[in-house]
Amino acid sequence: MRFYHRTSLPPDDVLAVADQYFATKGTVTNSGPRSRSVSGPTGTISLEVRPEGGHYTRLTIETDKRFQGENEKIAKGFFTSVHVKAHPGHVARGSH
Repeated sequence: MRFYHRTSLPPDDVLAVADQYFATKGTVTNSGPRSRSVSGPTGTISLEVRPEGGHYTRLTIETDKRFQGENEKIAKGFFTSVHVKAHPGHVARGSH
């Protein structure tokens, strides 16, 4: 499954959020210049961060098929963390 998000944060800031967020989700198996992969009890989650036209950054999260519902929650939770970093006044709601 793939999930996409676009943010105004620069790629390095997104990766800093990823390092903090995914540290509690499993073992980091890849830490490239524009990517991260984490393996844990729910499977593998891979993040790719790319600059996109103008001042935007495109985030792509791809998950394997194991425990798809849990991985979807993790992906959406990460996107929420990025959104809160970009817009500090935003209050995150929900179970993410």
